[in-house]
Amino acid sequence: MTLYFDAAAVLFQVHPSCNGRWEDRLWLNVPGPVYGAETDNCATGRLEAPHHIHYGGQYFTEYVYRQPGTPDEAREVLSAIEADPMDGYAWDGDQRWTPELVREWWRDRKRILEYLRDQVHEWERYDRWIPNQRAVEGALDFAAYISGGTHSGSLETDLQIYLYWLQERRSPTPANRLPEL
Repeated sequence: MTLYFDAAAVLFQVHPSCNGRWEDRLWLNVPGPVYGAETDNCATGRLEAPHHIHYGGQYFTEYVYRQPGTPDEAREVLSAIEADPMDGYAWDGDQRWTPELVREWWRDRKRILEYLRDQVHEWERYDRWIPNQRAVEGALDFAAYISGGTHSGSLETDLQIYLYWLQERRSPTPANRLPEL
């Protein structure tokens, strides 16, 4: 049994290129292969991948708050990518994230939690505007994921698994020791 799902390989098979630029990624993107970088703000991402995509930043663009962990989840994220008219997603994060950058992102998680808390009124307004978005629900899910876990896991553990992937270029098994964040 392996612990890491290589979503980038799945996405690459369907879309060999991506146009999102690393330099334009939103700081809220969770480390991993897929990220949003100058995506649209048309409110399509959560409709396609509600457990992976959220909105934020200055222009309320899309970002990845949970990396896909299964083929079905990768297909949902792919649907969000395909719905983005700005073509602002990318899946070259494995070539961009370093263990140091992942650890830095993790150390800054309180900033993200504060942002999520402070923006609830915006997502409430968004949910009134487009009721099926469930943007408040997504923000609460992201906060819970950062803070210790949800029904689909803990971000801390997922990032440790991702660190192993970055360092070893293979998935850890349950017997492998995971790196510290």
